[in-house]
Amino acid sequence: MSDVTRPGYLRLGVNIDHVATIRNARGNDHPDPVRAAKLAAEAGADGITAHLREDRRHIRDDDIARLMDEIGLPLNLEMAATPEMLAIALKHRPHACCIVPERREEVTTEGGLDAAGLHNHLKPIVDRLSDVGIRVSLFINADKRQLEAARSLGAPVVELHTGAYCDAVLEKQSAKRDGELARLVSAARDGAALGLEVHAGHGLTFDTVGPVAAIPELAELNIGHFLVGEAIFTGLAESIRIMREAMDVARATADDLRSRDVR
Repeated sequence: MSDVTRPGYLRLGVNIDHVATIRNARGNDHPDPVRAAKLAAEAGADGITAHLREDRRHIRDDDIARLMDEIGLPLNLEMAATPEMLAIALKHRPHACCIVPERREEVTTEGGLDAAGLHNHLKPIVDRLSDVGIRVSLFINADKRQLEAARSLGAPVVELHTGAYCDAVLEKQSAKRDGELARLVSAARDGAALGLEVHAGHGLTFDTVGPVAAIPELAELNIGHFLVGEAIFTGLAESIRIMREAMDVARATADDLRSRDVR
């Protein structure tokens, strides 16, 4: 496990959903996402993320129970804001719950939660989770209105959706890439100024993680699909190790440049 107490350290949460996706393709118990979570811990992950979807397309209920019982890292349960998922979260009481938008027909999470527009729906859910000591996070777009809504709701953490930035890099659209990165930088700064802990994730790869990891206000990145895909070629431990190193190098380089500017 990495040294999470080091000043300026950027935590890595590993999402194991797509290990379960591969398992479910055959309808048996291999590969085991809980085994993947244990391997991630050994490889340098600081937390485990798992999204229990309404349709159970990857993580299943028994996976959550086993993750709570068998792993030593904090569990971040991604969930829709529904009575069913609230009941499951209250039953297991993971370290954190990240409330995400969810549509059954989507392939993956498309955009951030409208925390401002859904304030009255989200407020009792955020309150109930907080009441039992679960740290609530909201998965939102890099938008100041959504950041202010998160603070109003009493959620101590937000996770910024990095998908648009990653798509722009993949599509080699430099102007869009720079604009989306600037939005992330601004939102991380605004979130920190509001007293929120700011995380980021979605679509991050070896090629896209550096500029995001360099944002000083970010405390954690959550990465899953790319790491599981890369594991086909290098193994899961190695893909996590390389990502961990890329994050550390980007953060250290940015810190060094900022310290030189101050001097």
